[in-house]
Amino acid sequence: MIKSITMVNVVLESLLRPLEEFYKPSFVEEIAINHAGEVWMRLHGARIPWVSYKAEALSKQYLVDLIHTVANIYERPFNPVHGIPVVYATLPGNHRFTAIAGPNVQYDENDVTGGVAMNIRGGGAPSTSFENYHLKRGQELLKVNPRLKERPDDPYERLMTAINDGSPILISGATATGKTTFLNHMLTLIDKNSRVITVEDAREIRVPQANRVHFVLSRTEQTNDFNYARLLDLVVRMTPDVIIGGEISTDNASVLWEMLGTGHEHFYTTIHAESAEAAYAAFADRILHTQPAYDRADLIAEMKKKIRVVQLSRDGALRAVTEVV
Repeated sequence: MIKSITMVNVVLESLLRPLEEFYKPSFVEEIAINHAGEVWMRLHGARIPWVSYKAEALSKQYLVDLIHTVANIYERPFNPVHGIPVVYATLPGNHRFTAIAGPNVQYDENDVTGGVAMNIRGGGAPSTSFENYHLKRGQELLKVNPRLKERPDDPYERLMTAINDGSPILISGATATGKTTFLNHMLTLIDKNSRVITVEDAREIRVPQANRVHFVLSRTEQTNDFNYARLLDLVVRMTPDVIIGGEISTDNASVLWEMLGTGHEHFYTTIHAESAEAAYAAFADRILHTQPAYDRADLIAEMKKKIRVVQLSRDGALRAVTEVV
């Protein structure tokens, strides 16, 4: 049971004071903290939605203490090392709070012992109407980011079209074909103002965008209760523009497939397979390992509608793209 409203207001309002100036203004949709000392503000209706500010008061110790306090007041379990490292709550003023701390979040090499990431919903949307959503009597609905029905004949153009229109892309190849290197280069083609979230079992992906969060879920060194199901809930609450999944395995395949169904564009991941056709089959088989209720043929058919595959191959020192479907 939540502790008394008086306690919540007194303790939290005092502790939240360094953050209030960022998330309470009415023009702020939400704020995101990817590491200590910096806050990103997502602004309603702005041409460049995310803007960053330095905030020295937001030290790592302050942020971790805040998460502990919120967890304690709302009686949420929170133990980054041996328990659940994520806390969800609704702060006074109806602000949605999402936070994680510990070894599962790493921004850069300074987060050797674990980092911290946090999102807080802002002060509310400005006055709106159906017209703000371009819904008017007698007018056709807008097509926002429509994807081309006809794919270009040229493989290079097919890939660039997929990147530009936000199509999910699966990079396939055998060992040492350069899948991660290829993915790292693709990220340089994404808008520098995008918010990028990566999901890996070890930090390999190099993200040039400054507004980024790296979640790590190790297959061999996991000591707490953070799992892929909890990771899915966390990622969708962190408002990503781009989601990067690590190599698809039996552990993460069903969650990565679910992420594809959350409506997020620019979803990229890799898989070990010898051809584009084999990549679809391998992805489906890994999902079926934990979700056997799916029909395999239907699953593969759905993947072919949603996901573009870039196949990489190797012959000695030669590496090449051999399929773009």
